Amino acid sequence: MNTSLTVARRAALRARAAAAASRIRCYATPAAPAPTSPAPMTSTQPPDDDPQLADYPRLPFVSKQTRPALGWEDLQFRRNFGEPLHEQEEVLSMWGPDVPVVAPQIALRWFSIAVLGFVSLGVLCNYAHPVIPAIRREYPFDGLSSELGGLEENKARVERDSEDEE
Repeated sequence: MNTSLTVARRAALRARAAAAASRIRCYATPAAPAPTSPAPMTSTQPPDDDPQLADYPRLPFVSKQTRPALGWEDLQFRRNFGEPLHEQEEVLSMWGPDVPVVAPQIALRWFSIAVLGFVSLGVLCNYAHPVIPAIRREYPFDGLSSELGGLEENKARVERDSEDEE
């Protein structure tokens, strides 16, 4: 009763099981070759004169955050076993400062536009508010200084009549 459809289904199931088994990683199976980083592992720049590095590879100053998320033996740090660490790994690791999404020049332009907008709104509100349409209140008897306790701090403006001075 083995029809060609049944044989094809069994072959497909066996192929699927073999693919799943090859993806399962155990102690004895070798690791699949992981993708390389977008930047080359060694730089083409001339070696600097740091005697402490000796023959250690000069790696490019590229953050691990720019690497693809999948395909690494250590997914959290996006690195493979045995991969050399950069001299400044603490800055270039996944826990280092974030890689800016926007170029610094564009971010400065946006920030300047925002500051200019807030300042111009403040200046506009300053010029748009109306002047007080009334005269400030004036109290008799030299600003009620004796009624308020005689303190010099409570003294109001001294009234000056322009008619009396003439």
